[in-house]
Amino acid sequence: MPVETAGLHFSVQSVPWAYHEKAYLMLHKPAGTECSQKPSTYPSIYTLLPAPIRQRGGGAAAGVQAVGRLDQDTTGLLLLSDDGKFIHRMSSPRHHVPKVYAITARHPLDSQQIGKLLDGVVLDDDPGPVRAAACEQTGECTLSLTLTEGKYHQVKRMLAAVGNRVDGLHRARIGSFDLPADLAAGQWRWLTPQDLAAIASVPVGLGLSA
Repeated sequence: MPVETAGLHFSVQSVPWAYHEKAYLMLHKPAGTECSQKPSTYPSIYTLLPAPIRQRGGGAAAGVQAVGRLDQDTTGLLLLSDDGKFIHRMSSPRHHVPKVYAITARHPLDSQQIGKLLDGVVLDDDPGPVRAAACEQTGECTLSLTLTEGKYHQVKRMLAAVGNRVDGLHRARIGSFDLPADLAAGQWRWLTPQDLAAIASVPVGLGLSA
């Protein structure tokens, strides 16, 4: 007999929890953290999550996984889930999910550098040009860069390819979903069905209960 799970609540060590069939989370990743279950130098982002999130599901694949990775010094919007299909959809370059980064460059930017980022630059491990989907200079040393793929250290390597260097990197948006202004660094929050729809046109109600 089917069990109605909408609005179901329970408690973990006397702390109230709402039932979620699948976990879809956002985390404001702080600097000085690694997106790894076994970090090498810095604390893991998973230590920022409560035990019921880290341990849900049980077994070897317990807990949520980061959807892609941000470098230890990169801050901003990070998604986590235990839904393998969602992780694949968001990570696959086939789906071209745009991700917007706010960048602080070491040296002043100019129109030539912006033009090269839009036209495409060649990275060491890729014979074809890698282009920004959008690029807008927002200050003498700052710009907003939109990518639809996620190569290793891509933003830093693209800036290096135009003769500059990244001093600060912050992911501000995924799809049409902005990192909430009231979510402080190190804090996490459940994603709502509306959030999921804004992130990647995910149908409302995809494995998500209230």
